[in-house]
Amino acid sequence: MCVQMEAEIQQILVQVSELQHQRLQSQSVVRLLDVEKEEEQEEAPPPRRTLQALCSIPRRLAISAGLGGTPVTPQLIESLRRILLGGNFRVFDYEWRKAVFHFREPNSEFAYALKADGGGARAIQMVVQARIIKHLLFTQQSTSDGQTLHSLTEVGRREQDRALAAALSDSLWLAGQEASATVTLVTEDYCITSHLDNKLDTFTERLQLFTFSEKDAITNFILDHIQCFQEEGSHGVILFLYSLICSRTIERLRQDLDSPTSYLLHLSPGSSACRQALLNLLLTGRASPHLFNGMRHFGQDGLPLQRPLQGVLSRSDVGYLRWSREEMERGALPQVGSMLKTPRFPVWVCSINSSCSVLFSATRSLLSDWRAEHLFQLYYYCGQSSQTATARLTVDTHSHHWEASSRDGGDPEKRFPSLEMTIRTKWDGAVIAWNGTSPFY
Repeated sequence: MCVQMEAEIQQILVQVSELQHQRLQSQSVVRLLDVEKEEEQEEAPPPRRTLQALCSIPRRLAISAGLGGTPVTPQLIESLRRILLGGNFRVFDYEWRKAVFHFREPNSEFAYALKADGGGARAIQMVVQARIIKHLLFTQQSTSDGQTLHSLTEVGRREQDRALAAALSDSLWLAGQEASATVTLVTEDYCITSHLDNKLDTFTERLQLFTFSEKDAITNFILDHIQCFQEEGSHGVILFLYSLICSRTIERLRQDLDSPTSYLLHLSPGSSACRQALLNLLLTGRASPHLFNGMRHFGQDGLPLQRPLQGVLSRSDVGYLRWSREEMERGALPQVGSMLKTPRFPVWVCSINSSCSVLFSATRSLLSDWRAEHLFQLYYYCGQSSQTATARLTVDTHSHHWEASSRDGGDPEKRFPSLEMTIRTKWDGAVIAWNGTSPFY
């Protein structure tokens, strides 16, 4: 009986061995076929396939290859992904891909405002929002102090489009050192195919680059294709981000970034947030990772640095304020230099507890006449759809120092509202009234 069982086991082992041999032969054939396919693809150019077959971007938002421009190259795609995400196999997540520059209803309370409910792209949307407000209050309108918040509610659809085009071109022109700028759009047909060194996203592979040497030409081109940045499914924020990097150029960006981290987005599980260098690129045209003015040649220990640190070298059109409760409690709140605190126009992007929003005044002399700083109005927009009205705050810097203990309750946010603390990083000791609105940030 034992002999019979051993014979049966031996027979089973032989059958298994034969099956494994057949499987290995089959795999070898498949690999040979794959190699032949790869060799055929290398010998012949890839067939042109339409965007509709491979990409979710609506056809109406893709341009014709006959429009001109320069198609993206594999080398540029690799550089874009490395400078943004740190690697070829990383692509933008869903929140980034759906982010666009979409206005709220024209001729309404928020006719000037973009929708920016959340996600890592919100910081970019809020910088563009600040430039839109600058354009509507101080560029398109009279530069006098006669403008009020009401003028921002009388913005129609076409005025919204013009303001967005102007805001986008402002950042691109600065990034190109006010000499040239590049706009990237998506074509109907793909320019390159994926290979083993990168990950296909059916979007970046279809970029077409358009470079201009005059700012008006950039603004008009963007206005003619404004739907490519506004409409759902356009990947509008990513397109603008690609345009920004191409305008600055990869070489200049590497020179700007003097920190060990050489990419612009902070990656964490489930999200990608803008680093300070990217915010500075949007605000000033240079991707410095620092907030101080000028250059620093010595470290905190007083010893000379091997490589000087480059801060913000000139005043920006739109300013920047930053406050974080967590950083303050750790004693690690960075100091923002006057180049960003005191911009040319009274509009500030505010990073409050790592979330971006916009603070602004309709009085341009607020930054040039010290008497205007005694008592003045500021307006606040956080970008979220839950905000039902533009917040109006009265800031008093002259009468007396603010008293934090005057508010009841032990909740630090109620006693020290984060927005108020952010404002006090510029106007130290200011008393701030919310004019009937409950402090919501």
